[in-house]
Amino acid sequence: MSIDELTVVADYLLRIPRPDFEGRAEPHATREQLEDMLDRHKGTPGIRKARLALEQARVGADSAPETRLRLALENAGLPEPKLNVPTELHAGVVRQPDLSYPERKVAVEYEGEGHSEAAQIVKDIAREDDFARAGWTLVRISKRHMENNARPAVAKVRSALLSRGWLPK
Repeated sequence: MSIDELTVVADYLLRIPRPDFEGRAEPHATREQLEDMLDRHKGTPGIRKARLALEQARVGADSAPETRLRLALENAGLPEPKLNVPTELHAGVVRQPDLSYPERKVAVEYEGEGHSEAAQIVKDIAREDDFARAGWTLVRISKRHMENNARPAVAKVRSALLSRGWLPK
């Protein structure tokens, strides 16, 4: 496995579950538990890649595509986004974008196959309206944008950040 794919696994293990949707309330592992496990297996083939993956791992991604998107953005020189942070857009309206840049008011949503269902489309339109009313730019990413090493996804997010005053270093 590549370092990025190992990072997907680490993000999954560290992910804080949503008890309303899952039968658990605790992550599969903590960062400390994973570090301890790696320490116990010094010299094992692939251990360096696993350590690099754990360094890249973050708590907050809800899916493998979200992790892959985050890594593609960071590898392209974009700032590290916040992951699934509840964001109050107006009084009583809280949204939790997959990735966000609150200081630039840019939210990024990875929309998998479940977003093609009629009820979800209605929810997604309402979500987009909420962000727009609050002065945020919502960038919607699909599987198609992840092709070609996620270059289309990176271009969309970069464009949104630039339009909000971000300057590359």
